[in-house]
Amino acid sequence: MSGNDAASLAEIRILDGVSAEDLADMEKACSWRRYTDHEQIIDRQSDSTDVYFVVDGRVRIVNYSLAGKEITLEDLDHGSHFGELSALDGQPRSASVMSLESSLIAALPQDRFIKLLQSNPEIAFRVLRALAGIIRNSTDRIMDLSTLAANNRVQADLLRQARSGLIGENQAEIRPIPVHGDIASRVSTTRETVARVLSDLARKNIVERKKSGLLIKDLAKLREMVEEVLGE
Repeated sequence: MSGNDAASLAEIRILDGVSAEDLADMEKACSWRRYTDHEQIIDRQSDSTDVYFVVDGRVRIVNYSLAGKEITLEDLDHGSHFGELSALDGQPRSASVMSLESSLIAALPQDRFIKLLQSNPEIAFRVLRALAGIIRNSTDRIMDLSTLAANNRVQADLLRQARSGLIGENQAEIRPIPVHGDIASRVSTTRETVARVLSDLARKNIVERKKSGLLIKDLAKLREMVEEVLGE
């Protein structure tokens, strides 16, 4: 594995349940590479069709406006995968991907990925669910950009991030603490707007900055602020 003999695909979530023998065969079929902080992994419109597994580190899926503004689509941690769209339809990449820190990435050739899906319905179903999640997330963001002002888009983004860190029924913690620039990139606004919204939410006792992350102290109130603007 070119210096990555200790690396394994065992923690890749969509591959859960694959036998040790089949996993070993896949590991041999993969190209392995460690990317440095903020190094490009794939470029939008490139013709590559591999599927990538984040064995270690974190990556960011991004696009760029005609003016060169970076728009963050999603951040993925270790155990994730990306690149399945081009592997499935053979079309050019729809987004660029870069590492957010030192990251070990395994690239599985398109033909091996297709065979994996054809021979393993459970993995195929996981890929379908992941694609459904991408569609839902994209739909939400299109609605946000079409109907919400910048400050409300920031609130909606916090609400989405909170889903993965629920604490009880009405609180959540976003870890690590969200970077203002990252939120601004996702919702197409400025760092200053993000800072202003977070300060306002803190004054209203809805959020609290802690060492471990951003605590959403009143999810119901945050949700109410977003839904009030959406008219729900």
